[in-house]
Amino acid sequence: MSTIKTVTVTGEGVTLSAMVWRLLKRQPVGFVEAVLDFNPGLAKLGAYLPVGTVVNFPLDAIPTQQPTRQVVRLWD
Repeated sequence: MSTIKTVTVTGEGVTLSAMVWRLLKRQPVGFVEAVLDFNPGLAKLGAYLPVGTVVNFPLDAIPTQQPTRQVVRLWD
């Protein structure tokens, strides 16, 4: 059973990445793409989602680990 959070856009100028940030308080790598895959036709609405748009967030698709970053040191 998958966990889904449904959110309706209530204001103007809202982007999907802003909705992810408000919902999770972070921006997991690849989660915006997972939401777009889960909501067919959402990308066709444009960068700013119209008021009244319903977005389903597949909470099971949230990556649990952040990818590691390779640190480059100039003086090693």
